[in-house]
Amino acid sequence: MSKASLQVQRQLLAVLADGGFHSGQALAERFGVSRTAIANYINDLEQVGLDVYKVKGKGYGLARPLLLLDAQRIKQLQSSIAAPVLVQHITDSTNMQLMQMLHNTATPIKATVVVAEAQTAGRGRRGRPWYSPYGSNLYFSYYWRLEQGVQAAMGLSLVAGCALCSLLRREYQVNTQLKWPNDIYINGHKIAGVLVELAGQADAACNVIIGIGLNIALPETALQHINQPYADLTQATGQLIDRNKLIVQLQDELTNALNTFEKKGFKTFQQIFNQYDVFAKCLVSISGSATASGICLGVDENGAVLLEQDGNIQAYYGGEISLRAST
Repeated sequence: MSKASLQVQRQLLAVLADGGFHSGQALAERFGVSRTAIANYINDLEQVGLDVYKVKGKGYGLARPLLLLDAQRIKQLQSSIAAPVLVQHITDSTNMQLMQMLHNTATPIKATVVVAEAQTAGRGRRGRPWYSPYGSNLYFSYYWRLEQGVQAAMGLSLVAGCALCSLLRREYQVNTQLKWPNDIYINGHKIAGVLVELAGQADAACNVIIGIGLNIALPETALQHINQPYADLTQATGQLIDRNKLIVQLQDELTNALNTFEKKGFKTFQQIFNQYDVFAKCLVSISGSATASGICLGVDENGAVLLEQDGNIQAYYGGEISLRAST
């Protein structure tokens, strides 16, 4: 899509964002394009997961009002010393965009964030696709540099999870819980996931990208794409969520958490994780590169999950393993 077409598409969205109906003819006249062009723009938006109603005699309307990402508003909400937040319309993956910046340009400022309205190649843990419909969620990637190197990164996904869990509890009054090693839950339903990617040598400074996908207001079609129980922040709070404000809050929360992590290690976050552990004292199973089952006793001071098996306690570290409740 050309730059001019993208601009019209964004302007069209700004009109539709009020949640009301707008006739195709009125939209075409407003933007100086044909009704067919408007229909094509709408179709493109539907292809990236936006719920649009088409009602004869009324026109087009979104399933619910939409607060679009706004780079200017984000900057106004930030402190004067905050790192940049780069806002994108539709991208492959916000993590990929930050990784590309590391390869192609000067190293970003610590705590730089990339966000997008939609992702065409969003990824979760172990390469799984991450459902990324337009304007429905928070697609957020955060850059950090660990001077201690890759070996100091153990437990980072848990630190990010603790930061997000604490933020949602404090600012949005939702009873979030943590699932080792990288998920956030509400009432047994997944609301967010964390993907940490590292670039660097074992004996040198390490570039860290922390990707967070947080469900904000999933469309009705989400059931066709998500194969597990899920929650979103709009349903949990009963409020229209301002993602611009949330982005600034999360950037600050992660920066504070990572500064603490660098100074004191994971031990500071051990108590937070264990307090909100969704599987605390539950029978669980580990699968993947290791297999085991036992009673979950939370995590140790390095972030390893602890399972009690026949009176023995065994620690299991991250990597290619997953944790599930056993029946």
